[in-house]
Amino acid sequence: MNASLARRGPDGEGFFHDAPAGVHLAHRRLAIIDLTGGAQPMATVDGQLVVTYNGEIYNHGQLRQELTARGHRFVSDHSDTEILLHGWREWGQELPARLNGMWAFALYDKARGELFCSRDRFGKKPFFYAARPGFFAFASELSSLVAHPLLAARSISRTSLRKYFAYGFIPGPNALYAGTHKLEGGANLLLDVRDPVPRLRRWWTFRLEPDHALSAAPQARVAGRVLELLDAAVARRLMADVPLGIFLSGGVDSSAVTALAARRVPDVRAFSIGFDDP
Repeated sequence: MNASLARRGPDGEGFFHDAPAGVHLAHRRLAIIDLTGGAQPMATVDGQLVVTYNGEIYNHGQLRQELTARGHRFVSDHSDTEILLHGWREWGQELPARLNGMWAFALYDKARGELFCSRDRFGKKPFFYAARPGFFAFASELSSLVAHPLLAARSISRTSLRKYFAYGFIPGPNALYAGTHKLEGGANLLLDVRDPVPRLRRWWTFRLEPDHALSAAPQARVAGRVLELLDAAVARRLMADVPLGIFLSGGVDSSAVTALAARRVPDVRAFSIGFDDP
């Protein structure tokens, strides 16, 4: 399963096994933050918490300061992964609401015998899973998930296929193969490893309705606020220990992002992709 994700995580791999509990975690790494100290699966010093994680937590610096003030001691220099371990110990299931970023993670609490999985607000990072009596498996890609031998005899979900032809994509919690699911954006999944029945809980819901005070404001004020928020969002995403690049399509979105990024990183590189095949 892990080998099938090598192209997405070319910088290393790691494994964790708690054989008596039947818990096995794996990770392929694309190193972006704390190149030397961010290897996964990552465990606390006492070995009671272990996490495998995909994404970036943009406010990890602020959370590290807050957790340190509360008595937590970090091993890594500035790994955002370690925030999840100490954050779980401090806040439990309320942790995702404190995170600003994009993520899909699975955290094993050995003392409680629980696996806690979470996906960011909009589902930017993928999380697929399958569950049946006595069995639970998850992966970042469907191709990795169905590499598990218990999922080898798979068939297409006709319901999901119909949704694909209707919408052009398969909306969660559906997934292409029968018996597989997506953890939806803004949702958590908790299970007891002794009886792995997923318990789903939505922790965030998108609201389309605008703030009344802002919607009644003059256009210039609204535009200024949008620019302020976008600039702050771009600044947060410039956090990396490796060179940064931007995909530049030429549209308004990527052009605005590139312009704001260039204010802070003048030598940021932009890449455009073209196709000759009509």
